[in-house]
Amino acid sequence: MRNFDLSPLYRATVGFDQIADIMDRVLTNDVSRDSYPPYNIEKTAEDAWQISIAVAGFSEDELAVEVKENTLHITAKKVGDVGARTYLHRGIATRAFERRFHLAQHVHVTGAAHKDGMLHIDLTREIPDALKPRRIEIAAAKAVEGASIEA
Repeated sequence: MRNFDLSPLYRATVGFDQIADIMDRVLTNDVSRDSYPPYNIEKTAEDAWQISIAVAGFSEDELAVEVKENTLHITAKKVGDVGARTYLHRGIATRAFERRFHLAQHVHVTGAAHKDGMLHIDLTREIPDALKPRRIEIAAAKAVEGASIEA
């Protein structure tokens, strides 16, 4: 249950939609969706991360990784006739899933690999040159010839 109504924030501000959306997502208590499949987020460098998702039982053809509007979508759908087998115990969940990660501005997916039942997705932050800090050279002041400063 949410305790805060963010609609006044939408009415009273312009250009802060991302902040309101982030607060709305954080305050939403939809915990059941976040339990499957398990995943790790690892910081691999100053501006790089790797998301590792346990996808045991899925092949590369059954997995899809897409980026739409700063959101990383990972989906899996089991292909084939699983019902034809008779299991005495079935502990490996191969149910379809969709997992979403909201990416910060300038964070891009650089690659994905499926190995040993794990899906690894590499992310990096690539700040455009226009937004990077740049050093401005300070020129030495030239003496003005023939000019005087009056008090």
